[in-house]
Amino acid sequence: MNSLMGLINLEHEYDFLEELTYFRCGAAAPFGGRYRLIDFTLSNMVNSGVEEVAVFTNHKYRALMDHIGTGADWELARRHGGLFILPPDWNDPTDISRGDLRHFHNNRDYFKRSKADHVIISGSQFISNSNYKKAFEYHLERDADVTCVSTHVEEFKPEHVSQLRIENNDEDWVTNFTNDQQNPHLFTGVYIIKKEILMKLVDECIAYHKDHFFFDGIKANLDKLKVQFYSYEGYSAFINSVESFYRHNLNLLNPENYKSLFFKNQFVLTKISNEPPAKYRKGANVSGSMFANGCVIDGEVSNSVIFRGVKINQSANVKNSVIMQRCTIEKDVYLENVILDKDVHVTAGQTFIGSKEKPFVVAKRKTI
Repeated sequence: MNSLMGLINLEHEYDFLEELTYFRCGAAAPFGGRYRLIDFTLSNMVNSGVEEVAVFTNHKYRALMDHIGTGADWELARRHGGLFILPPDWNDPTDISRGDLRHFHNNRDYFKRSKADHVIISGSQFISNSNYKKAFEYHLERDADVTCVSTHVEEFKPEHVSQLRIENNDEDWVTNFTNDQQNPHLFTGVYIIKKEILMKLVDECIAYHKDHFFFDGIKANLDKLKVQFYSYEGYSAFINSVESFYRHNLNLLNPENYKSLFFKNQFVLTKISNEPPAKYRKGANVSGSMFANGCVIDGEVSNSVIFRGVKINQSANVKNSVIMQRCTIEKDVYLENVILDKDVHVTAGQTFIGSKEKPFVVAKRKTI
């Protein structure tokens, strides 16, 4: 029976969110009021029937490990299979591998002991609510070596500049990956590959001192492999900069976007946090905003995303901002186009104004 195992490869995802990734990897960055970026990838895999998922971490993974724990919130705390967090552990003195190939080499046993025949591999920067069962069925139907999940964009944004574009022939086999900025057919970074071929390509790449599995193993061998694409058509976002992070958080204030991401398919799962409902006290004035549990609001909030446990005091005014967990905003504060990371304390009377293209960002646990 054909089955899937999962891999979330974070090796090549660097600190793309500036202050928000001072103390965490990008996959652990909070998003959408109560989630982390990795929640979407994990949920998509679990909801697609994947029962074992490994995470190749690179650095700054303490917050990530604290968030996903044993994987119980994603139903991955299993006796067989389950969640495997695989931090860098280069313990083989004969190892000559580099880049993410070192992860594949040093964690070869993860793939060998699994009975799955295929692997679904993803990063954390593509946000969607996807069920990959149909993509896997298409992968099996055409006996493809690799099936890349793609998406079509109607309007180009700055975050699309660095994304690979897919070129294909009349039979929908991939002929090239390019950076053609006029091509709206974007590769999401999600792909399904036969496990046997994956391990063979890993060995070949290591033998020739390569350092990037997808570029050196798949992209460089398109003439030898049967590589196809499967088009994803639902709501999605690429989060690879502070500007895209800010804009896509605020995009969720549009009810249609929110419903498309969270309610059109299965649930997006995250770490459970039991807190009371948000409290709006007398004098609070809120509009067009999203509030998570545990908030206490005395001031004015408009067009903002407010995470769990935030306290906004009287006569404070928050506009077009993203305020993360347990921040405290004192009296007479004015914030506009601002991102506050977790546990920030804004003292009374302060004013901070950013722009939509470059929001003002405060790293976590700061007092300003």
